[in-house]
Amino acid sequence: MLIILCAFERQGNAESNGALYKPLQGKEPTEVVEEKDGVIAPFAYAGLLSKMTFWWLNPLMKKGKQTILQQDDIPLLRNCERAETCYASFTERINKNKEEGSSDTSSILWAILYVERKGIVASGVFALLKVLALATGPLFLSAFIKLVEGEETFQYEGYALTAGLFIAKCLESFSERQWFLQTQTIGLRIQSFLSVAICGKQLKVSNATTKTHSPGEIVTLITSDVQRVGEFPYWLHQIWSTSFQVVLALALVYYAVGLATFPALLIIIITVAMSFPMAKLQHKYHKKLMEAQGLRVKVTTEALANMKVLKLYAWETHFKDVVQRIRKDESAWIRAALAQKGYYLVLLWSSPILVPVVTFWVCYLLGTSLDAGNVFTFLASVRIVQEPIRLIPDVVAAFIQAKVSFHRIVNFLEAPELQYKHIKQSRLERGVEEPMVFVDATEISWDMNISSVKATLQNVYLTVNPGEKVAICGEVGSGKSTLLASILGEVPYVNGAVRVHGRIAYVSQTAWIQTGTIQDNILFGSPMDPTRYKETIRTCALEKDIDMLPYGDLTGIGERGVNLSGGQKQRIQLARALYQDADVYLLDDPFSAVDAHTTTILFNDYVMGALSQKTVLLVTHQVDFLPAFNSILLMASGEILSVGNYDHLMASTPEFRDLINAHSTTAGSDQQSELTISRSKRHQKEDIEKIEVKESLDATTGDQLIKEEEREIGDTGLKSYIQYLKHDKGFLYFTLANLVHAIFIIGQLVQNYWLAANIGNSSMSRIAIFSVYTGVGLSLALFLLGRSYLVTLLGVSASESISAQLLQSLFRAPMCFYDSTPLGRILSRVSSDLNIIDVDVAFRMAIAYGTTMNTYANFLILIFLTWPAVFVIVPMSYLTVIIQKYYYASSRELMRLNGTTKSFLSSYVAESIAGVMTIRAFGEEDRFFARSLQLIDANAGPQFYTFSAKEWLVQRLEILCRDSRSCAPSSSRP
Repeated sequence: MLIILCAFERQGNAESNGALYKPLQGKEPTEVVEEKDGVIAPFAYAGLLSKMTFWWLNPLMKKGKQTILQQDDIPLLRNCERAETCYASFTERINKNKEEGSSDTSSILWAILYVERKGIVASGVFALLKVLALATGPLFLSAFIKLVEGEETFQYEGYALTAGLFIAKCLESFSERQWFLQTQTIGLRIQSFLSVAICGKQLKVSNATTKTHSPGEIVTLITSDVQRVGEFPYWLHQIWSTSFQVVLALALVYYAVGLATFPALLIIIITVAMSFPMAKLQHKYHKKLMEAQGLRVKVTTEALANMKVLKLYAWETHFKDVVQRIRKDESAWIRAALAQKGYYLVLLWSSPILVPVVTFWVCYLLGTSLDAGNVFTFLASVRIVQEPIRLIPDVVAAFIQAKVSFHRIVNFLEAPELQYKHIKQSRLERGVEEPMVFVDATEISWDMNISSVKATLQNVYLTVNPGEKVAICGEVGSGKSTLLASILGEVPYVNGAVRVHGRIAYVSQTAWIQTGTIQDNILFGSPMDPTRYKETIRTCALEKDIDMLPYGDLTGIGERGVNLSGGQKQRIQLARALYQDADVYLLDDPFSAVDAHTTTILFNDYVMGALSQKTVLLVTHQVDFLPAFNSILLMASGEILSVGNYDHLMASTPEFRDLINAHSTTAGSDQQSELTISRSKRHQKEDIEKIEVKESLDATTGDQLIKEEEREIGDTGLKSYIQYLKHDKGFLYFTLANLVHAIFIIGQLVQNYWLAANIGNSSMSRIAIFSVYTGVGLSLALFLLGRSYLVTLLGVSASESISAQLLQSLFRAPMCFYDSTPLGRILSRVSSDLNIIDVDVAFRMAIAYGTTMNTYANFLILIFLTWPAVFVIVPMSYLTVIIQKYYYASSRELMRLNGTTKSFLSSYVAESIAGVMTIRAFGEEDRFFARSLQLIDANAGPQFYTFSAKEWLVQRLEILCRDSRSCAPSSSRP
């Protein structure tokens, strides 16, 4: 069976590798190899035994124990797990579904199910094997009890039962580990292709989409929502396996207590029925929570992106208060969601307590005979019911979170994209005489609903011939930038036609600078030509600026060029455009941030020199250069008021004369004073500016500007948990919660001991036995309620305290922090990381410590009942510690690498969103898309090996535990 499953899974992977791919601009994907720098994906060539035992992971675990794992140490993923392959299969299926007429939402959902169908089926069979193996436990227990009571059928029956129990539990462990590994791998692939889809979509969204989906929201989709959807496959088979496991358990209960099974079934039905309205409430709270989180992230993004302005005007306190008010509303939904989760846990954890209570009373009323054999077979069967019922809150929570996140993702993927049907761009061919730019449109509007709003531009007719220099001038808001945007195809509604002949280079009014080096920003994906590059630097007057930088043009600059002056950023933009050697140059007021002296140099050397043979459309407010242009467009109120050369407009257009005269009046005194400034003072001013920029760079970092994300190295112990508990009354709530849980465990032991000690005592009435058993059971339910309440208080108080401290730190941080820290990295902290603290950490800590106490309690009981077992438990415990050391050494670094690579991805996405207009203008969508594929794979690698390492550990611990449990029956033999 296992061989067939692995072969089936391998066949599915092989088929997915040949899927078609639809790139952004029609380019074929490059071949992905299994080897890079000598690091091969070990899972790709692992055999059956290696896969079943996770032996293929041993080299990585050994290396993690010997040294600190780095990104280069992480083996590659298999081809079928890489983002490009996953996205290829996904898009192929999406296109087929759309051809068949499916709606977008159902199309995406069915595409996911179809692409992952083989993995879902294979993991489902493993889930079935696990449930069947689990159900053998009560049967073995019943056989052992009969053996102890003297009902031995053959001489070595005890040893045979012990061996059978060990084999069954090993099969259960192997099946469950493969089930979880495969479903988590499915989730990883889903995360990958949804992340790719979002990255590709944000490069194509229209202006209307940017209004409804802020940059912070898009980053949240990748950092948080995609993760929630990817986590759901882990719980997928729990939906049906839970029901199947309950049915098997009820069959075993019927075998033990007969007709008394039906009241137990009734309790389960009532529990499930009561869970539905609670699940509905939980869905409502989580949806509201995600909406509140999206609003907070949006406002926080706006504040962080403009932090320099806030600090210059001392507005930090005001904007921090705004975010805190939004956070207060979000905290209310967090409190409601955690409280609802706590109530849900109480309901579903109380059900397994009530089932035996009701069953025993019904047995008493029906006169069913109860002895040690059927009582403990019944209790063991109830424990099988406990596991799936207690998992219902997690399954429901995962389903709700995945559903909300999935609809948010689909809503973005369904958003309108840019439509280029009104624009036609063709290559430049020699000997062909036609306009380089042609615009003939009656209406141009940023709003598609043109009937309800006035068009941004009206009656636009423009023809620009090869080599012409056209200036576009007019008052602020007259539509100059919109005209350039329409030529680029960025304006969604154009009633007319736009034609561009040749390649376009674009310089935006607001400079967009990538995180990286100056050289990277200038080359912008083009190959290095030293001669052309050097000439570009000279033409853009960047030589002196580069010379004073510590690493020249290889100096790293901050996100959005925060440590460069406005003039430097604009000149880098101009250099980027010039280096591309395009045919048509669209320059949107590029000299607005440059001083007058440098502006004159740039105009002469750049526009009239380097671009002398190019077609140029220049938006400008500097009228001194207008006489040099072949043609001037005067715009007013969204229309082209007049077209002609300088002399023609001065003679025929009063509005143009007024514009020139107004500028002359305003600038006259400034020009006169500028003429009186001595050359020495001008040099002094330039020197001061250089010193300021240099000090700004030096203050941020002694080497490169952008700091790598800090991550802890080595064992940090309980440091993070202690820091979490230090917030507000965390230690108090956590201590009380663990104390209550300890009392709960003791109560369970007392309850079971009371039953075991007295069930065979004929001198004690059944009413007394069951009354005490019932009283203890009801008390346990109250302790469950108290523990859930305390954990909820812990989660709410820690969440509010941590978020307030984080917000205070962000708004109090110096500008050098923002200069050296990408915005996406900060957004990752305030979105996905804070969301985990809000919703998950408190309950996960409580479960972890509760499980630890349960484990120690079980070992103590085992030693108390069969003391020779200590000779097996002690060495097994020692081996457990050794194995855990290997796991912790590797998993710590894997999880940290997962966090840092996710920050890189979110930073890159945030940066791409900010510069999407420039990216599209230069036709660089495919390059940015390919880079996002690399970053998604870089993040997926540590994630894959993180959950693989967890399964590696759990399997080894379970095998050791099976050894310890199997020794108990053997050691109890006389």
